[in-house]
Amino acid sequence: MHLAAAAEIFPPQLSWTWTDTQGLLLFLCVLLLVKYVGSLPSRTLPPGPLPLPVIGNMLSISVKDPFDSLCQLIDRYGSVSRIDVGPVRCVVLSGIKNFKEAFLEKAETFAERPSYPLNQRLCKGLGLISSNGHIWKQQRRFALSTLKYFGVGKKTLENSILQESHFLSDAFHAKQGFLFDPHYLVNNAVANMICTLVFGHRFEYGDIHFHQMLKCSEEIFKVPATFWGRLYNQYPAIMDFLPGGHQLAFSSLDKIKKFIGEEVKRHKDDRNPSDPRDYIDCYLHEIEKQKDEGAGFTEENLLYCVVDLFGAGTETTSNSLRWAILYMAKYPEIQEKVQTEIDQMIGQNRQPSMDDRARMHFTNAVIHEVQRFGNIVPIAPPRMSNRDTTISGYKVPKGMMVVPVLKYILRDKDEYATPDKFNPEHFLDENGNFLKKENFIPFSIGKRMCPGEQLARMELFLFFTSMLQRFTFRVPEGEDPSLESLIGITCGPKPFKIYAVSRI
Repeated sequence: MHLAAAAEIFPPQLSWTWTDTQGLLLFLCVLLLVKYVGSLPSRTLPPGPLPLPVIGNMLSISVKDPFDSLCQLIDRYGSVSRIDVGPVRCVVLSGIKNFKEAFLEKAETFAERPSYPLNQRLCKGLGLISSNGHIWKQQRRFALSTLKYFGVGKKTLENSILQESHFLSDAFHAKQGFLFDPHYLVNNAVANMICTLVFGHRFEYGDIHFHQMLKCSEEIFKVPATFWGRLYNQYPAIMDFLPGGHQLAFSSLDKIKKFIGEEVKRHKDDRNPSDPRDYIDCYLHEIEKQKDEGAGFTEENLLYCVVDLFGAGTETTSNSLRWAILYMAKYPEIQEKVQTEIDQMIGQNRQPSMDDRARMHFTNAVIHEVQRFGNIVPIAPPRMSNRDTTISGYKVPKGMMVVPVLKYILRDKDEYATPDKFNPEHFLDENGNFLKKENFIPFSIGKRMCPGEQLARMELFLFFTSMLQRFTFRVPEGEDPSLESLIGITCGPKPFKIYAVSRI
């Protein structure tokens, strides 16, 4: 065949040169650059650090203490700031003025929880903490009314707390002369108050199975704030197959749901619908009579609601009381002043009462300072805007996650003379009377504020005064206890040991 004719039929192969490779790489780089520049935050959004491609500002968030990283962000960029956690753009919110604007004035706009992988795996959009819309409103309404029915805020529950404080005192007495960690004794005592309301009975302090459930609850409430939790939110498909703290939280949730499921089964077998004993009885009755299918009253949701009540109702108050014990042991002069006030106002011959609180200014100030300085809930659970809006003049688009930082508010340098020190004088006026602070919001504010606030306030005062009435807490001679905290949704002190010396 003639070469020219062959060339027409079989054209020469296209040759690829280094210049072509450079051109393709340059083209891809331009595409990526255009995409990156297009994803950069608008100037109308809150100020914040420049995000990196893919990972955003994740390198700016400390693995050891993510809450401190957010406080540093607020220091630099202001109380309405922005941070990109991977591809998710968030508003970091602090300052009492901003909280009021977002969660009171624009309460309906910021009433919803965002959906992210870890939350979906743990909660499935059910329960009291992570549900949204009509289901959340109905579940919260039911929980508040039911807890009130069984005594929250009333004298009947006060008596139950005082009875439990007596059991706790007996447990402390059994440790006389021994150095011990009060963690699980205090945890058990506080959990028993929730168990009384939800299950209709308490658990003995020596119940190993119940201790395992308390440990499981801790693991669940710890994981969202850990490195494992953040990794899971970025790479859920991969992390599902990898070991780590997230897997421990998932298995802990399964164990708690099984534990609660057994309680529900017992209630179904022996309940009297006309005479409910506790939250579970009332919920089972609500399932039967509820005609609103969208309200979410199902046995599955019952499990998740009880998980939330059990966990949130135990972790916050238990951590507060353990901080209180640690502070009293570390600052014996403050402990002595509390005991002097208890001896004057209550004495040794009767138990404390909620009626005593109004007269016990120093004790009340110490409890508030424990909550402030202990920083038990440094960040409230995230919210999400359900429409385009603004906070403090900055644009917050629909669907944007809002991270409410309580830690920064409770360490406000303009509000507290020594914000980084334990100082009950923060809550006392010049005459030694208790001073209420507008920005003291450890339970947050608005529609999503902690539904157990009343119960927690009763427990803190009655357990704390009962303990200090009967015991003096001490650390070993020459030891200076650490005030470092464990990181989680709720932050308690690192394990410590004390002596509980009887005052009676």
